[in-house]
Amino acid sequence: MNTRVRPRVPEHPTPLPPGGPNAVGVTLGLIGDEWNLLILRYAMLGVRRYGEWRAALPISHAVLTRRLTALTDLAVFEKAEYGTHTGRLEYRLTRRGRELWPVLLTIWAWELDWVPEHVESLPVMVHQPCGQRFRPVLGCAACGEPVRSRDLAGGFGPSGSWARSVPVATTRRRSGVTLGGAGLFPQTMTLIGNRWSAAILGAAFQGLHRFRDFEQRLGAPPAIVAERLRAFCELGVFTQTPGEERAAWPSYRLTEKGRAFFPVVITAIDWGQRWFRAPEGPALVYTHRACGRNYHTRLSCDACHLPLRGHEIAQEPLEERAGNG
Repeated sequence: MNTRVRPRVPEHPTPLPPGGPNAVGVTLGLIGDEWNLLILRYAMLGVRRYGEWRAALPISHAVLTRRLTALTDLAVFEKAEYGTHTGRLEYRLTRRGRELWPVLLTIWAWELDWVPEHVESLPVMVHQPCGQRFRPVLGCAACGEPVRSRDLAGGFGPSGSWARSVPVATTRRRSGVTLGGAGLFPQTMTLIGNRWSAAILGAAFQGLHRFRDFEQRLGAPPAIVAERLRAFCELGVFTQTPGEERAAWPSYRLTEKGRAFFPVVITAIDWGQRWFRAPEGPALVYTHRACGRNYHTRLSCDACHLPLRGHEIAQEPLEERAGNG
C-alpha cells in the first residue's frame, strides 16, 4: 500500500508565549485528560486510525475528533494519508508522542503495586533485553542512582509559578461510566483525570498541605478543593492530620501510596520541559542531592538494572502468562 505522508512535524521544542502557561501547565493539561491517556495507550500499541480507536473505546465521534485534533496541535501526533489518493488520514505518533512512554509505564507500575483489585486486568510487561518481568525504577540520568521525591532539591524556575502551572485545559470527569476492557486506570484518573486534581497533586509534591494554600495559590474554587482532598484521602493518597496552627485547620499530607506516584509526576514534567519552552526559562528546576547535578529522569529495569527503552518493552503473551501462573 502506498502511503503519502504529509510534511513531518518538527522535532524541536514548541516555544510558549511569555507570561502564559508554562510547560507544567501544558503537560498537566495533556495527561490530566482521561481520553488523551487512553488514546495514547492504544497509539503505543500500534493504533493509528480513527475507526480503530472508535472500535476499542466507548468514545463519541465528537470527543475523539476533539482529542485527536488537540493532540495533533500539540505535535504528539502527525497526520498521514493512507491508501492511494483516498483522502483518509491516520494519526502517527511523532518522536514527541513516542517519548511519552515513561509516563504511561509509570502509571501502569503504580496501579500494579497500589491498586490490587485492578491487577488482573493489567498487562504483564517484559523487558526484552533480559527477558524478565519487571518494574521500572526511577533514577537520575546523570549518576544512575535510584531517586525518590525527597532526594531532589529545588522548585520553581524562571517561568514557574502556581498560576502558570495550573493545567491549561478544563476537563470534566465523567461519572458512572465503566470502560471495562478499555483499560481505564480509575485511581490514576482520580489523581490526574481532572485539571484541579492534577494541580493539587503537583502542589502537594511542592510542599503545600493546607486547604487555604491549595485554594489561594492555585486559584481553585473552595468546593472543588474540598471534594478533591476528600477523594484523595479516601484513596489513601493523602492523610488528614490536625493543623499545626489550629486543630480545626487540618493538614493534608502525602502517604506512602501518594509518594509512590512521584515517578508519574516527574516523568511527565521532564517530558513537558523537554518539549515546551517558555522564553523566561524552565518552570521547575531540580538537582539530585546525591550527585549535585541538574535532575532529569531515567527509568531502569529492576531485574537487570539496565536503562529502559520504549521499544524494548513488550507485553507478555497470554499463553506464557498462563504457564507462569
